[in-house]
Amino acid sequence: MSTSGDSFVATVMPAVDLVHNLARRLMRHPGDVEDLVQDTLARAWEAWTRGIRPDAVGPWLSTICLNLARDRGRRAARSREVPWVDGVDPAGSADVEGEAITRVQLGLIEQALWALPEPQRIAIVLMDICGLSAAETAAVTEAPRGTVLARVHRGRKALAIQVAQPQQGRPPRRGPDPGWQPPPPRTAGADEAGTDTPRGEGSAGTTNGDDPREGGPRR
Repeated sequence: MSTSGDSFVATVMPAVDLVHNLARRLMRHPGDVEDLVQDTLARAWEAWTRGIRPDAVGPWLSTICLNLARDRGRRAARSREVPWVDGVDPAGSADVEGEAITRVQLGLIEQALWALPEPQRIAIVLMDICGLSAAETAAVTEAPRGTVLARVHRGRKALAIQVAQPQQGRPPRRGPDPGWQPPPPRTAGADEAGTDTPRGEGSAGTTNGDDPREGGPRR
């Protein structure tokens, strides 16, 4: 590979995960995600060969990725195609319980993220997932910094509400009654009879003068 190619690879490789994370929130179908990542890198290489050297590779690649995704969306809308389907990778049979729970939680977040308006979703992905600053996100989305911060703030609040909603329908778990007391211990006679004998009717604690041993009045 040429010196220019080596330099390009060394520059963009640290930001490939960023591009992939962004593409996943712009395209739902896994195949479309991979295509978008490859197209982003190809477009970046074309710009690199023309002598373009970005000051910050992350925002540069994010801008390319976002513009390509928007172009795909516009083409799909014009041709009345469905650009994606819900592509949630099925859990493998070897997933342990903790991994399964994590996947469910991540799935809820992903669903809530897709429910956001696109400007809020993109701003949150760029700042919270890709790690761009507010200024860099503003440059990528061509929006004022204050607008970006407002979108992120509203989006985070909406995400918190959406993720919490599945939990609201569950009945609260009840704890022990603080006033509960254990029952008194049963007497030996009651244990042998199998039931407690009411006081005053032949029990050892009788007060009616009957002799419990004889079954009649005391002498």
